[in-house]
Amino acid sequence: MKYMTSAEIREAFLDFFEEHQHKRVPSSSLVPGNDPTLLFTNAGMVQFKDVFLGIEKRDYTRATTAQKCMRVSGKHNDLENVGPSPRHHTFFEMLGNFSFGDYFKREACLYAYQLITQVYELPPERLFFTVHRDDQEAYDIWVNEVGVPPERVCVMGDKDNFWMMAETGPCGYTSEIHWDKYPEQGTASAQASFDADDGRFLEFWNLVFMQFEAQPDGSRIPLPKTGVDTGMGLERIVAIIQEKDNNYDTDLFMPIIRATQELTGQTDEERDANIVPYRVIADHLRAASFMIADGVRPGTQGRDYVCRMVLRRAMRFSKKLPFDTPTILAELSQVVVNIMGEAYPELREQRDTIYRTIALEEQRFLRTMDRGIEELNLMLDELPENGVLSGEKAFYLHATLGLPLEVTRDIAEERGFSIDIAGFKAEQEKHIAASRQGSLFGEIDVEAVYGELMNQLEAQGFKGTVQRIYAENAVCGEFSLQTSMIALLQNGHPIESANVGERVEVVLAETPFYIESGGQVSDTGIIEGDGWVIDIEDVRKPISGLIIHIGEVVEGIAKHTSTVTASINVKRRIAIMRNHTATHLLHAALRNRLGTHVQQRGSLVAPDRLRFDFSHDQAMTHDEIYDVERDVNYAILEGLPVIARLKHLDEARAEGAMALFGEKYGDIVRTISIGENEERYSYELCGGTHLANTAMIGSFIIVQETSIAQGIRRIEAVTGEQAYTVSSMGLRTLQSISQQLQTQPVNLPDRISGLQAQLKHQEREIQALRAQLARFEFEALLKTQLETVNGANVMVAQVGTTDSDTMRKMADWFRDAIAQQGILVVGMISEEGKPQLLATVTKDLTDKVHAGNLIREIAHIIGGGGGGRPNMAQAGGKDATKLSEALEQAKTLIVSALN
Repeated sequence: MKYMTSAEIREAFLDFFEEHQHKRVPSSSLVPGNDPTLLFTNAGMVQFKDVFLGIEKRDYTRATTAQKCMRVSGKHNDLENVGPSPRHHTFFEMLGNFSFGDYFKREACLYAYQLITQVYELPPERLFFTVHRDDQEAYDIWVNEVGVPPERVCVMGDKDNFWMMAETGPCGYTSEIHWDKYPEQGTASAQASFDADDGRFLEFWNLVFMQFEAQPDGSRIPLPKTGVDTGMGLERIVAIIQEKDNNYDTDLFMPIIRATQELTGQTDEERDANIVPYRVIADHLRAASFMIADGVRPGTQGRDYVCRMVLRRAMRFSKKLPFDTPTILAELSQVVVNIMGEAYPELREQRDTIYRTIALEEQRFLRTMDRGIEELNLMLDELPENGVLSGEKAFYLHATLGLPLEVTRDIAEERGFSIDIAGFKAEQEKHIAASRQGSLFGEIDVEAVYGELMNQLEAQGFKGTVQRIYAENAVCGEFSLQTSMIALLQNGHPIESANVGERVEVVLAETPFYIESGGQVSDTGIIEGDGWVIDIEDVRKPISGLIIHIGEVVEGIAKHTSTVTASINVKRRIAIMRNHTATHLLHAALRNRLGTHVQQRGSLVAPDRLRFDFSHDQAMTHDEIYDVERDVNYAILEGLPVIARLKHLDEARAEGAMALFGEKYGDIVRTISIGENEERYSYELCGGTHLANTAMIGSFIIVQETSIAQGIRRIEAVTGEQAYTVSSMGLRTLQSISQQLQTQPVNLPDRISGLQAQLKHQEREIQALRAQLARFEFEALLKTQLETVNGANVMVAQVGTTDSDTMRKMADWFRDAIAQQGILVVGMISEEGKPQLLATVTKDLTDKVHAGNLIREIAHIIGGGGGGRPNMAQAGGKDATKLSEALEQAKTLIVSALN
C-alpha cells in the first residue's frame, strides 16, 4: 500500500471518476440551499436531492464531488465524543460518485473495487463487503463479476444496509466496504463480528442503490429510474492509507495539532499525555473556519449557535493547555486555511473574515468564561454524588454568562454529574417565546420604524444623541464617559432586557463613539451597566439625530437603565487616528510631488490600513512612490503639531484649506492643520479624529499603488504597528535571501540578474542535450522496433519523457529515415504524468491509414481525445497506466488496415 497525502487521495478519487465520464461538481455550501429541513449539509447527495427526485434536470447523468459536511448530533456524532474518540468529528469531507438514471449496481461496485485496489492499492485481503440479505443482485456482482471471495461478503438487515430519504420517497439497498483492522482473526468469524458490531471492521465507503419508492402504507414499488449515491469518508480512507490507528494522526489534523503544540511549548510526550484538548481544537477549528467561510457567524440560534458552541467548546479546552495569547484560535485558524485552501478556495478568500470573527468571539467569551466556569463549579459542589444539575441553572449559565450547554455538560460529566437536558430546553423555549428575534437593520422599513421611534423619544424630551468625539478645538475627545441610556432596542423596537448572546441596539444621550464618515470607520467598544456588558461592534445613524450603537450582550442581563458607561476601544481608535493623520500627510506629499491637480477622490481610514484615491492620469514611478513615502516619514519625524479649529467656510477656503471633492459643507467647518504658519505641511477641512502630533504615527509604508478607474489612482499604506510588521517581514525576507545567495543585500539585484542569465543559458543547454538524447533514443528504436507489415515500414513504440515539440520532431526524424511506405506511432508520459500520443504516415499510405482517425481511435483508451491531418496527428489523455494498451491497439489497427 503506497503512501499518499490527503490532498492526493482526494484528487485521485475525483480524477478517477472524471476519467470514467463523471462531471466533477464543486462542493456545495455547508448551508443547504435547497433543503430547509437541514441545519447543515451532511452528505454528498444533498445538493443532488432534487435531481434524484426528478424535480431538477442537469446536463450530466454522472457526477463526482468532494463535499464539505457537518454533523453535530446523531448516532456517531455525539459532541462529547469529539476529542476522546479517534474517529468522531463535527466537520468532515465526503467523497462521492453519483448516477442519475445512468449506471447502477454493477458499475458502482466495479468502479469502487478498481479505485481502492488499483489506485489506492488497498490489499484485497484486508477488505470485507456487506450487502442486504435480500439483495442477491449485489452479492452476485461482488462474488461473480468483481471476484471477491464469498467468505468476504457478509449479509445484513435493514438497520445496516437499507437507506431511506424519508418515511416515503426514494430508498434502496446499500453495500458497504469495510477495512479489517484485525485480519489475523480470519474470515470464518467475520459474519459474527458484523452481527455483534464488535469494532473489528471500519466502514469507509457506502454504496447506496436507489431502486424503490417507499409508499405511505409501508410497501415499496420500483422507481422509474434507478440511481447510485456513494459516500466515502475522506478522514477514514486517509487514516487507512496513511496506516494510522486514529484520524487525528493523519495529515488532515496533525499540522493543526503541531501548530498548537508549538504555541504551548510542550514536548511530544506531554502532548500525547493530554491529547484531548489538541484534538478538540483541531476538529472544532476546522468546523468553525468552514462555517464562517460559508457565511455562518457565532450567535444564539440555529447554525449560528453551532458556530458559537464549537468555538467556545474549543476555547474551554484550550484552557487546559499552557497558552499565553488570548486569540490562540484565531491564530490557529490560519493553519486550517493553509491546509485546506487549495481544495476549498473560499477559505483563502475569507481568510481575514475567519480570523476576525474567531478573534472577536474569543475576546467576548474570555470576558465571562472564567466566571461562568467558576459559578458552574460552585453549583456542582452543592450537588450530591452523581447528582443532576437543574435545567434552570444550566440555562442561567447559558443566557447570563454565555456558557454553552455543551461546555456545561462536558465539565459536569468530567466531575461525575449530569444535566437535566429536558429542563434546559423547557427554559430555553420560555425564553424564545418571550424574546423578539430578528436581524438588526435587516428586513424592516428603516425610515418608518426608526422614524416612529424618534417621534416617541422626542415626545419624551429627547433632542438627539450628542457626540463627544472631540472638544471644540481638539483633535480628539473622550474615550469613555458616563451617560444616560435613552432606549434599549431590538429591530428598532424598545425592550426592557436582553440576555447573553442577544443582539441589541442602544440609544444614548451622549456618546464617545465615532460614526463612519469621511472614510473613517466607526468605533467599537463596550457599554456597561450594573452587572452587564454589551460589546459594541458598529455605530450607525439610520435617520437624522438618532445614533444607534449595535452590539451583543456578552455578560449579565442588559437592562434599560438610567446610567451607563460608554467606552470605545482605545487601542483601535489610536490606530485609526494614526492612519487618518497619515492620510492628510500623504495627500499633501502627493500634491507636492505630482502637482496641485491631485485631489482626493475617496479614502478608507481603518485600524489596520489606509486607502487613498486621488486624481492623477498615469501610474506613479518607483522613484515617485519612494519620494512621497520619504516625505511623509520626514513629516512624521519632525513631530509637527496637529491643530483643530472651527471656522467659517469662506475664511477656511481663503486660508487655503483643501476640501473633499464633491462634498457639501455648512457655514461653520472644522479645519485640521498639520504644522503652523510657515511650517504648515497640510491644511484640510475634516470632521475625523486625529493624533495631537505627527510623531505618534511612528512610521509610514506604501504597500501598493494601482489604478481603479481612468484618471484615478489608489494608494494603500500602513502605519504604526502594521508598518513595523511589514518592514520587519521585508527585512527578514531580504536577509534570508541574502544568506541563501551568499551576498550582501545591496548586491542582490546584480546577483539575481546574474543567476537569471545563468539559468537561461543552462536551460538552453539542457534543451539541446534533451533533444540530442531523444534523437539518439529514437535512432536506436528505429534499429530495434521497426517492423515490415505487408511491405510497409511500421514502428509503434513508447519513448522516454520529453516535450511535445520533441515528439513532433520525431515525426520529422522518421520521415527523414523512411521517406516512403512508413507509419510511426509513439507514446510518452510527460513530466506531469499525463500520457501523449503521436502518429505520422507517409503520403503514399494515407489512403490506407489516416493518422487523425488512428489517433482518435486509440486516444479514448488513455481517457483523452485528439485527431489531426491524414499524415500527422497528436492526442493527450489522463490515464498513463493505459498507454501500453493504446499502443497495442494502434499496432492491431495498422496491421488490419495494411492487410
